[in-house]
This record gives sequence, structure tokens and C-alpha cells, in this order.
Amino acid sequence: MKVVISLLSNAGILVGLISMIGLILQKKSVDDVIKGTAKTIIGFLVFGIGSSAIGGALGNFNTLFQKGFGITGVVTQVEAATALAQNEYGTIVAIVMIIGFAMNLFFARVTRFKNIFLTGQHSLYFACVLTLVLKACNVSNIVTIIVGGTLLGFSAASLPGLCQKYMRKITGSDALAIGHYNHLAYAFSGFLGGKVGNPEHSTENFKFPKWLSLFRDFIMCVAVVMVIIFYVAAIAAGQEATQELAKNVHWLVFPLLQGLTFAAGMHVLITGVRMFISEITAAFVAISEKYIPNSRPAVDCPSVFPFAPTAVILGFISAYAAGLVAMAVMILVKSPIVMIPSASIAFFSGGTAGVFGNSTGGWKGCIAGSFIAGILLVSLPLMLYPVFAQLGIVGASFPNVDYNIVGTILYKITQFIQSVIH
Repeated sequence: MKVVISLLSNAGILVGLISMIGLILQKKSVDDVIKGTAKTIIGFLVFGIGSSAIGGALGNFNTLFQKGFGITGVVTQVEAATALAQNEYGTIVAIVMIIGFAMNLFFARVTRFKNIFLTGQHSLYFACVLTLVLKACNVSNIVTIIVGGTLLGFSAASLPGLCQKYMRKITGSDALAIGHYNHLAYAFSGFLGGKVGNPEHSTENFKFPKWLSLFRDFIMCVAVVMVIIFYVAAIAAGQEATQELAKNVHWLVFPLLQGLTFAAGMHVLITGVRMFISEITAAFVAISEKYIPNSRPAVDCPSVFPFAPTAVILGFISAYAAGLVAMAVMILVKSPIVMIPSASIAFFSGGTAGVFGNSTGGWKGCIAGSFIAGILLVSLPLMLYPVFAQLGIVGASFPNVDYNIVGTILYKITQFIQSVIH
């Protein structure tokens, strides 16, 4: 059981297995199967290395920002909340996740929802949310596993479809879906972009003056922006706090290195994304044709980054600013719970929302869509945080939009059914 859980929890192994099956079904040679499988896994691992570098840098930024501006509250960081949930309900969560993947394949086979969700870590996070919601309602373990697994599988097959018409605009084909549980936010960003802007005014068409020509290079643009942001946070936090985080590096050099590390991570991430997507898409054709007709792989959100890299940065900044606005409102109204926006979540989710908004509304759609996404990522966790707190899950929350909307609906329905029964 532990081996199976470990395999299905590792997204790189999962996409590698899918790629291998597809290549075998195409009757490729042993050499081609080995090479295609290895390239898929390596590409995904390269993508993971880039993500880890970005996440580590953003974690340091969060620390400096909170110390610099004296903010305390609940961190909107899904990894922290997941760790707390697994400590309490690890076995149930794992079984819900496994059944969820099996039900995803079932729903993709027998319904019109043809997406196969391959972002393993997000299946784990959603399994945690569903488990916690049902256990907060005192549902038995068996019912939690059956209901949670079924709902997870249905969500995996259906929710990516909300974004598909925008994915076609972004990628230029229908071969790929997005598998990241902010589908409702991304779809709304794409919808809003069409209302507020013009896709011809894309962020990727920005004309920089000659003296800003270095910004034509995306990685250089990322490096400059992130170095500036890190210095603002470091100066606000002060020498002592920054030096403590920097360890043996001088506190004034630390922000420079962190900003450049972020840019390097972005370069690595995009390289990995391009590598594994080309392999998994080709291998998926056989699976789709033979077993699940018209199915498509739903992969993690950075899969859209190469199509509009400038929109990613603009979306990140807009989403993080929106999160700070939402946090400020909570402080002003003296909310008993104050959610702190996570730079990491704002980057990946806000940046992705920016790409979707840009696809239909250019730079205006990018800013508007990611701003709304940033508000939702910080405000929606308020709905379920008190529910999770009953179970001792405190200090961290699940920020993703789909988790909170689906989780809240499930909680209300479960409570209603229990009130009728009793």
C-alpha cells in the first residue's frame, strides 16, 4: 500500500507511467518506450526542480515580508495545511486519493468529461480538503472514503473542462487541459478578460523603449522585478531579520541572490515543462484512441507559462497586490481570522490567471483576471477555516478556489442531509 501511495503521490512517476502505457499501445520499440518514458519523467523532474527553486525563494520572501510589515495571521499555504491534515487523517486521505484517480478514469470513460488529471500533488491536497470536510461532519471513515473518492474523481474529470475553450486560445490546440484546482478562477479570468480588454493588446506585444530593451528577454525581466521585490522586503524586515535568514551570506547580497535564484528557477521550470509536455501529449494519443476516446491529459498550471511569460509576471504582481488588499480589509473590519497572502500561491495561481485573462483581454484582462483571483485566494479560505479548526487544523489554510467552493457546498449538503435524517 505504501509503495502504491508513494507512486501515485509522485506526479513525475505518474505522468511517466501514462507515457509508457501510451508508447506501448503504439507498439513502439523497447528503446523508444524507455527513452520516451525517461524523457517524460526527467522533464517533469526538471520542472519540479524549477518549482522548488521558485518556492524556496518565495518562502524566504514571505518570511521577510511578514517580519518587515508586522503581519501575523493564517498562512494561505496549501502544503502547510496538508501536512497538518495528514498527521490526523493520513490513511483516509491516501485511500481517498487512490479511489479518486480510479474514479477519474471511470468518469472519463463513461461521461462527456474527458479530462485525466495528472497533477498528483493537487489530487492529494483536494483529498485532504474533502476528508476534513466530511470528518468535521462526523461522517464514518467508509462513507468519507466512498464520497470523497467519488467527488474527487468527478472533479478531476469535469472541472478542467471549464477552462478548455481558453486553453485552446492559449495553446492553439485541444490536446492539453489544465489540471490545477483553481479552474473556477481561471475560467472566470478568461471570461472577464473578454469583457474588459482586447486579446490583440497582449502582454507579449509590449513595446519596450530602447533603454529598456533588456526587458525583451523574459528571464532578465523576471530577474530585475524579483530582485527589486526582494530588496523592498529585506529593507522592511531590517538587517537583523534578513541576516538570520541569509545565514553566511551578507544581508544586502541575500536579496540579489534570491531574486536571481527565482529567475533561474523560472528558466529551469519552463525548460522542463516544454520537455515533458511534448512527450506526454504524443504518448496520450494511443490511450485516447484505444481506451478513453477523446480524452486529454490535465497537467499542472506552469504548462501555460511558456505561451505568455510576461502575463505570468504581471498576473503574479496583480494577484499578490489583491491579496494584500483583501488582508488589509480583514484587518480594518477586525476580522477574528486574518488570511496572509502567499507569494508562492500568488505566483503560480495568479500568474496562471493572468495568462487566461490575457488570452481574451490582453494586458487589461491579465490584470483584472489575476486581481480577482488574488482576492478569492485570500478571502475564500475564511469559509472553511472554522470548520477545519474544529479538527485542530489551525495556522494554515487551503487557498485554492475549487477546494473552498466545492468543499463548502459539500459541507452544507452534508449538514442538510444529517439534519433531515436526524
